[in-house]
Amino acid sequence: MSGLFDLDGRVALVTGSSRGIGNALARGLADAGATVVLNGLQKERLTAAAEALRTDFPADRIHSLAFDVTDAAAAAAGIGWIEENVGPLDILVNNAGIQHRVPMLDLAVEDWNRVLTGNLTSAFLVGREAARRMLDRGRGKIINICSVQTDLARPTIAAYTAAKGGLRNLTRAMTAEWAAGGLQINGIAPGYIHTEMTQNLVDDPDFNAWIIGRTPAARWGTMADLIGPAVWLASDASAFVNGQTIFVDGGMTVVV
Repeated sequence: MSGLFDLDGRVALVTGSSRGIGNALARGLADAGATVVLNGLQKERLTAAAEALRTDFPADRIHSLAFDVTDAAAAAAGIGWIEENVGPLDILVNNAGIQHRVPMLDLAVEDWNRVLTGNLTSAFLVGREAARRMLDRGRGKIINICSVQTDLARPTIAAYTAAKGGLRNLTRAMTAEWAAGGLQINGIAPGYIHTEMTQNLVDDPDFNAWIIGRTPAARWGTMADLIGPAVWLASDASAFVNGQTIFVDGGMTVVV
């Protein structure tokens, strides 16, 4: 049974993986046997992240490639480089994204567009380029990292909420067009996850108490909580799972 989750010999690209959730997912996929390509924009941070992974995994299974996931030409070139230099891409995790907090009445159009491009258009661009190759081979896994904001809303993050809601339906659209070609496209929607980037929220007594009280599991999520679902969706164990968004949120979205 454990062989269903074995990713040995498969190539995975995780966008936005120089730190945080993306880095944890890349580590989890590597631990399951995958050859992993890290991606980000800051080359020094990306190089350091790859070197850190190489201390725990064979160096020839850890690669890094800096490219802008919001640029169509860069996305095409990046996927092409991976196919030529690492191997046929089996798994894509669209994790790259940005946040911008400001009341909607004060939200600049430029910032609205930047957040939608960073969280939604990027998944379309990289996903489409990956799918071109995957469809030719009749197999492939695409995992879009959504959010509880895929289903819920909070003040000051309108663009992010719209983008993550769109990402859920992009996941469905990809399934509608590509599932017959052998691809499985699904989403993971993390709840509130304790990371370096959310540390200030964890340290805020009022916000921390709200999260603990709002979440049936009565705790913040950890990056490790996301690894199992990601490996499952990347593996043969999810061969008939398509177009779904799996909420990993301690039950937050099922209670009022």
